[in-house]
Amino acid sequence: MDAAAQIDVQDHAREETGHRPPGKRPDRARLLRILRNVLIAIVALVFAAWLVLFITKGRFLKHPFERIASSAAGRQVRVGGDFQLYFAPLRIKFLADGLSVSNPEWAGRPQMFAARHIEARIAPLSLLFGRRHVHTLDLQGGAVDLEWDKAHGRNSWTFGSGGGGKPFEFPRIDRATISDTRVRYLDPQMPLLANLVVDPVTSTDARIGKAVSLRGDGTLRSTPFRVSARLLSPDATVNRGSNALELTAWAANNQVDVSGTLPSIADFEDVPLKVRARGRDLSELLGIIDVAIPQTRRYALKAQLVKDGETYRFTGMTGTFGQSDLSGKLTVTNAERLRLDAVLATRRLDIVDAAPFIGYNPDIVASKGAVAAAAATGAGAQRVLPDAALPVETMQRFDAGLDWKVGVVRSRNVPVQNIALKLSLDRGRLALSPLTFSMARGDVASDLVFDTRQRPSAVSYDIRLKSTPMGRLLAGYGVVESGTTGTIGGRIKLEGRGDTIHDSLASASGRIAFIMPRGTFWTRNVQLAELDLGTFASKMFEGKLKKPVQLNCGLVAFTVRGGTAAADPILIDTSKNVITGRGGFSFDTEALDMGFRADGKKFSLFSGQSPVGIGGRFAKPSLQVISPQLLGRAGVGLGLAVAATPVAGLLAFVDVGDAKSAACGPVLSGANAQSQRTAKGKPRDDVGSGRPDKND
Repeated sequence: MDAAAQIDVQDHAREETGHRPPGKRPDRARLLRILRNVLIAIVALVFAAWLVLFITKGRFLKHPFERIASSAAGRQVRVGGDFQLYFAPLRIKFLADGLSVSNPEWAGRPQMFAARHIEARIAPLSLLFGRRHVHTLDLQGGAVDLEWDKAHGRNSWTFGSGGGGKPFEFPRIDRATISDTRVRYLDPQMPLLANLVVDPVTSTDARIGKAVSLRGDGTLRSTPFRVSARLLSPDATVNRGSNALELTAWAANNQVDVSGTLPSIADFEDVPLKVRARGRDLSELLGIIDVAIPQTRRYALKAQLVKDGETYRFTGMTGTFGQSDLSGKLTVTNAERLRLDAVLATRRLDIVDAAPFIGYNPDIVASKGAVAAAAATGAGAQRVLPDAALPVETMQRFDAGLDWKVGVVRSRNVPVQNIALKLSLDRGRLALSPLTFSMARGDVASDLVFDTRQRPSAVSYDIRLKSTPMGRLLAGYGVVESGTTGTIGGRIKLEGRGDTIHDSLASASGRIAFIMPRGTFWTRNVQLAELDLGTFASKMFEGKLKKPVQLNCGLVAFTVRGGTAAADPILIDTSKNVITGRGGFSFDTEALDMGFRADGKKFSLFSGQSPVGIGGRFAKPSLQVISPQLLGRAGVGLGLAVAATPVAGLLAFVDVGDAKSAACGPVLSGANAQSQRTAKGKPRDDVGSGRPDKND
């Protein structure tokens, strides 16, 4: 009999006789025995289980694993090949061939994860407490499908019935070997589809030692792209630290570079990222997300991007397009309707870079001129009005708001500066209101509306020019400011229908009027228009060519009906002459057919007294200084000289000076031809009717 048995016999004898050791309760030994036996049994069972698992490699747990894992994940988990799950010796060894985890029912593909072979050594307690810790991982032939639902409220990598969109989390991995692994990412809200291949990865002691590279392709909306990305701090990534990322994408002749530090590999929310974009045309880049802007020359921009739910904010934006600079901020809201909001500033805008705003290709303008650019839009030969159609369908797919300020426009002939533009696009109605700028120390304010919700588009132009110095306005065309104090102001108010600028103007009706109040002009400039050869020649020989001519008042106005503009009226009153004009022009054919006539208020020996014609087209106007009427008068003069005396030949060029001064009130108010009066209050009979079919 051993010692333990003897103790048991003695204790039993004491209980029978009623003798107990002092201070010791009778059940203490029994409790110790029970605990000891239970502990021995547990150890024996654990050892037996470990032994059974070690011998069998836990292969018999395959189906229980599938059942338990499926229940916990709320997904179907299946192992198509070999399966092992056991302690080796204290770490859990997990091996599965043909492992697959299904996607939720709403996803487009059946499997969220699949692997040809996966083998891992896992720290047991990390499955219950703290973050998961994987000592080694060998993944071969992996395929990961990451997908958001259409409402962007659930994703495929968040397990459980809640279905929320949590960031993707990686366990800590000490050593890893990953090969032949692919990742698919789908965001139907953008929509974005990316298919990526992960280059082979090998890590030791939580150190990969080199950047992890990904490459692939996909589509953003309907535009294909290529992408290459590198994780520059993979050692931190496997330990769930910071993730330095560099990504480059190529799409539609554009290159976009993104860099930054992510809190986790698939978490971009509220993370500042550096973005650089460059390409041949900024409109091609924004066209990827179905946003229409005017065409640009080559551009290069950089900004900071922060994604906040459906909103993408680009701040601190700087760069260039063509020969112009650009800075500001841009917000893209990818909600039920795509919306862009931008606040931009440009210090210097090249006039060629502004050409796309009226439909011209800036590269063609820079190399071949405006006529060639107009022809490229579909306009006829020798036309200048662009015939490029508005992107109606695209304009109705997104909304926008823009506040853009431009300092100076670089141009040889047009002195424009201080442009301020407010743009609003609401379900196809585009309003540039107001669009203001300064021109030659005068201010222009305009409101332009293109309403594509009406078919064809309803277009209105309202352009107002405040009093502007003529000398500075025409300085680029050879007019010297010195001696010219005249000013000009006016308004263009037209309404038409059409999906191009040409069509809207070719159908337009309204009024164009430019008013010139009292001022002075160089004699040279005025006399050429008047064709008062006597005054011009005498002043030239007297050296008084720069002596100013007094302008009392002037009005150049047109009434527009169906795209045809008729002079209504053209009437300029100077100290010596009254200039009138007839005819008009067509926005449709761009043909010019106008005649200007100057009648002297005083006797002039050498005055042509015949119209100066302007013909041709907008692109190439022609000035008919020696008109048929003037040639006829010259023939009459020659006949008189032959038949009578040489002095008689001069009579054909005599202006008797019977021009009737204009009443400046109706002129300065911009009144039509029928309202014009002489200085004595009588209706004028020399300014036409304002109708092209009744003008002489």
